[in-house]
Amino acid sequence: MEHFTESMYQLIVETSTNLPPDVRKAIEGARRKESEGTRASLALSTIAKNIEMASETRLPICQDTGMLTFKIKTPVGVNQIAMKKAILDAVVRATEEGKLRPNSVDSITGKNSGNNLGPGTPVMKFEQWEEEYIDVRLILKGGGCENKNIQYSLPTEIEGLGRAGRDLDGIRKCILHAVYQAQGQGCSTGFIGVGIGGDRTTGYELAKDQLFRDLTDTNPDPTLAKLEEYIMDAGNRLNIGTMGFGGDVTLLGCKIGAYNRLPASFYVSVAYNCWAYRRQGVKINPATGEIMDWIYKGEGEAQTERMKTDEIPLTGKEIVLEAPISEEQIRSLKVGDVVIINGDMFTGRDALHKYLMDHDAPVDLSGGVLYHCGPVMLKDQEGKWSVKAAGPTTSIREEPYQAEIIKKFGIRVIIGKGGMGEKTLKGLEEHGAVYLNAIGGAAQYYAQTVKEVKDVYFLKEFGVPEAMWHLVVKGFAAIVTMDSHGNSLHQDVEADSFARLQKMKDPVF
Repeated sequence: MEHFTESMYQLIVETSTNLPPDVRKAIEGARRKESEGTRASLALSTIAKNIEMASETRLPICQDTGMLTFKIKTPVGVNQIAMKKAILDAVVRATEEGKLRPNSVDSITGKNSGNNLGPGTPVMKFEQWEEEYIDVRLILKGGGCENKNIQYSLPTEIEGLGRAGRDLDGIRKCILHAVYQAQGQGCSTGFIGVGIGGDRTTGYELAKDQLFRDLTDTNPDPTLAKLEEYIMDAGNRLNIGTMGFGGDVTLLGCKIGAYNRLPASFYVSVAYNCWAYRRQGVKINPATGEIMDWIYKGEGEAQTERMKTDEIPLTGKEIVLEAPISEEQIRSLKVGDVVIINGDMFTGRDALHKYLMDHDAPVDLSGGVLYHCGPVMLKDQEGKWSVKAAGPTTSIREEPYQAEIIKKFGIRVIIGKGGMGEKTLKGLEEHGAVYLNAIGGAAQYYAQTVKEVKDVYFLKEFGVPEAMWHLVVKGFAAIVTMDSHGNSLHQDVEADSFARLQKMKDPVF
């Protein structure tokens, strides 16, 4: 199969850069349901613009290209060992060309392999079947939404919903709570795959398998079909909305499967996926390795359905900030304000936050902007770095560090997604800083605001995603969701959605 490596490379590129038709249709439907001028509408407009930018440039939709999971069905007699090697070669090439971010990290040493290869990565699951072609499907599931996966063991007590027993109503409560607990940290609006039964391992696998289903299909089990329909309605009534900003659309898809289980065990497993629902598949000629057809694209043709992508609807009332930023400027901001950042910005994720707790920063951060971001970066032949994707990462991981780092270095602006906790909120109030929520997954929209890469620190020690990048930006838009007066949009939305969740306590089936 001389062409198989190239086919796998094309599959990776298509999955990373272009959402399939059913996902596009779901997102466009969400845009129509949200009122113009709302935070949710602004977020969805940014998402739509980002989707088209990624498709046109053939660059990653989201900078977190996630864990690559291949599901492969082969006719009897196909050399799976050779296929594995070809897939690994394709992954390395896609990483080198900036279609994937290097995401494979040694769990003991913390060292990034730099090419997305390592023990357990990428994930490849083979299965033989009686068809005459090879079926290869790929999903890229980022860490932010992966962290919102959840598994329940029934019976159990669920906050807001009470006892969940080993029955259909108990399952219902688990799924609703799974949607609620994700809030905006999983880059809602989102999609969920649900696995009922199995053991702890197969339950999660079943849940993730549901994410390979087409959004337009109908569950062959009428009970599960009814449950899917109910969850879509009830989940959207939680009013969590896009990015957790509040809004009419929280859930874009729900697919449920069921396995038999042991008498002593009853698991409900939920795989949460962000709006950047990157999955694609191909049918491969087993003799040549060439692509015969695309599974999620009719007739294997290039995607023709496009979303309306007018410029992001800014009003002219946005507040412009440029470092160094004064405390007075920060104190004038309030939750809901749209801010435009121009000038210097520094990226910082988990490794940097841990380091800064016990060490000095390599640059003066006083009055500065710290962006929770692990970009996709490429270096040209002259040694100059360029940003290929640069959306925000989930901020709550930095909660143990953030308030102390704000105090220690005099940082004025933190940018990320999903919000932060009570400790950070108090730190913002005490030290005169603010948290801005950028639009999660909008990696191309934010990459185009980067006008220069000035420098990079800790690249060798931490790897590309975790390094501290010194960027110069222009027109970087984000929303104040935690201000310096003790106000948090995230807390408000969570409280409101919890009250709505409690109203769903009574059985409905």
